[in-house]
Amino acid sequence: MSLETIHRNWFHEHFFELIFFFILRTLDVFSAFKFVVISFVLVLIVSCHSVNEPVFGGTVTDVDGNVYHTVTIGTQTWMIENLKTTRLNDSTAIPLVTDSAAWANQIASGYCWYNNNDTIAKANNYGALYNWYSVYTAKLAPKGWHIPTEDEWAILEKNVTDYYYLSGSLAKVLAATTHWTSTTSSSTIGSNLAKNNSSGFTALPGGYRLSPTSAFKMINLQGAWWSSSQYNDSTAWNLALTYNQTTVDRSYKSIKSGYSVRCIKDTR
Repeated sequence: MSLETIHRNWFHEHFFELIFFFILRTLDVFSAFKFVVISFVLVLIVSCHSVNEPVFGGTVTDVDGNVYHTVTIGTQTWMIENLKTTRLNDSTAIPLVTDSAAWANQIASGYCWYNNNDTIAKANNYGALYNWYSVYTAKLAPKGWHIPTEDEWAILEKNVTDYYYLSGSLAKVLAATTHWTSTTSSSTIGSNLAKNNSSGFTALPGGYRLSPTSAFKMINLQGAWWSSSQYNDSTAWNLALTYNQTTVDRSYKSIKSGYSVRCIKDTR
């Protein structure tokens, strides 16, 4: 058992020890019955400690040859890094759109790098920023993988609640231990970065590109990721983490905006 698991279970262990002590002190029964009670309490303690730790070690390669590491959280397997492919999985090139007017008017697949600087984006594992038309192709993820639905993002949030104790809030459970802007606000992503990422998801603050202004915003302050779920003709759902927040924001954004992409492994 890892040190992190021992820490996570500390409160559970002492809670049940108090119950155990109370039972033995208050029951005036024969030793044989006490043995049964002891056995039952021990089984209950073990069952309450059956939290599955995140599982690392896998990789997946996109059509450009970029290798991504993976983490399995519950029944889901996710990429640890943001996507940075420049081609769909059928080798079709995704247009690189740097011009502001062109980005605002793009009504087909497109991607860019934050501030049109691929060196910084790649060096920090921020990946590329894709419009939702790229997601809509259903060919953006490597074969055998896909862009998560809004429901799959919600399942991830539920699955990582087991790691709250180690990080302190839902946002910190998911956020990486580096690159985020620091803050003194308790339990936010930016407070005590070393406590972040108990889930292994390693969310990074890659910023985004707006539409129709085409402005780049929030590098090192916020990370935001597309879902494959469309809200209406002009917007789709995404998930966002912000350095001075403790919670996850799931909302719908313009399909012409540029956000990061994480991929989840197919289960079929």
